[in-house]
Amino acid sequence: MKFSDPLLREARRLAEREGITLRALMERGLRRVVAEARPGAPFKLRQASFKGRGLRADLRDASWDKLRDLAYEGRRV
Repeated sequence: MKFSDPLLREARRLAEREGITLRALMERGLRRVVAEARPGAPFKLRQASFKGRGLRADLRDASWDKLRDLAYEGRRV
C-alpha cells in the first residue's frame, strides 16, 4: 500500500510532536475508524473538564441561551 507523501509527512510530524511512533499513531487512527464503523456503537463523550468546580453559583440554573450570551458578550457578531 502506498500512502500520500504529504499525508505521511504530516503523520510523521504529528507522531514526533506527540512522542509516539508512527505505528502507534496509525493504530490509534484505525481504532477510531473501526469504532465509528460499528453499527450501533454508542457515542462516547471524551473527558473534557477543566480545573474548577463547575459553573458559578449564580449561573447554575441559567438557561443555555443565557450561558451563550455571556460567552459571546462583547464580541462582534
